[in-house]
Amino acid sequence: MTIKQRFLQALAVSTLAAGMLLAPTAQAADAYVTLDPAQPSDTAGKIEVLEFFAYSCPHCFKIEPLVKKWAATLPDNVVVRAVPVAFNASMQDLQRLYYSLEALDRLDLHDKVFAAIHNEHKRIYTADAIADWIATQGVDRQKFLDTFNSFGINTKISRASELADQYKIEGTPSIAVGGKYVTSPSMTGSYESTIQEAQKLVDMVNP
Repeated sequence: MTIKQRFLQALAVSTLAAGMLLAPTAQAADAYVTLDPAQPSDTAGKIEVLEFFAYSCPHCFKIEPLVKKWAATLPDNVVVRAVPVAFNASMQDLQRLYYSLEALDRLDLHDKVFAAIHNEHKRIYTADAIADWIATQGVDRQKFLDTFNSFGINTKISRASELADQYKIEGTPSIAVGGKYVTSPSMTGSYESTIQEAQKLVDMVNP
């Protein structure tokens, strides 16, 4: 095994380990935590639901279809925003990937990224590997890299890190509601229960 292969293997292990910090376990005493102080919404006039996730997290991959299905049922005054989390420097390129797809209006590839990592076992954890994969999806490689390394993406990365700190996110997936509450599979015991709890929290802040 070459040095580069060893590095990529170690990187994959570290990112997966970070993403598994909040694996589903037996239900905790409380199915959610309350933030103090509550956080303001970044979307004027809307109740925000923040989905904190990491592409390398297998639990995020599992819950994503449930989040998407649930989001489609929410009222117009509720907005769901995905927030990619980086628990260490090795995860930052995957953060950049999400925001680059958003900036290029190619979030149709969001689910494909999850599938590439978790179903196809592709090691798309570094900028070069990500750009190579993106090119196979019909996106101009240089245009993607220009976006990937842009000031605008740097700004979004900084904001995502701020949100993770403000919401005290220690693992993924985690769902924050209305700037007041956070729930996760480790609190509820399952992916399905997490969505049910998130709906209850939406009802609490949007009676």
